[in-house]
Amino acid sequence: MDAMGLRLIVMRHAKAGELPGGPDAERALTERGRRDSAAAGQWLRDSGYAPALVICSAARRTRQTWQQVSEVLGGAPEFSSEPELYQADADDLVRIVAATPDSVSSLMYIGHNPAAAQFAYDLTGAGLHFPTAAIAVIDVPAPWAALAPGRGDLLAHWTPKAGGQ
Repeated sequence: MDAMGLRLIVMRHAKAGELPGGPDAERALTERGRRDSAAAGQWLRDSGYAPALVICSAARRTRQTWQQVSEVLGGAPEFSSEPELYQADADDLVRIVAATPDSVSSLMYIGHNPAAAQFAYDLTGAGLHFPTAAIAVIDVPAPWAALAPGRGDLLAHWTPKAGGQ
């Protein structure tokens, strides 16, 4: 990361199973979802993309995604599970991320589509394939409060099937 930029890691939760008759927020990761999350953590670690702060939707599948990622990634970033991220849209995400303290140089957001893909697109203009467990690593100008559409540069993109790019 250069001296004037901040790093934003946008991740969609990994593959979750169905919960017939149950609340959507309680859907759990499948075995594939656990494997893909661990692979994502490996890629982040190998690529040197370690967040200082992780903000995560309060849904079970997003928290489980972070649990699997973090076991492989290592380190001890600050973690916050946020109920408002569960139904946030891309505009909400800009507002929420823009409120990040300036002391945080690298932020990871774990959430849901279509918001995650739209957020990455709005910041970078890059039309990315964003299946479950996909990651976009974006360089944004400091401070976080200046976050706005078109103000990011895509540094890397990862999906479970394609690997890093």
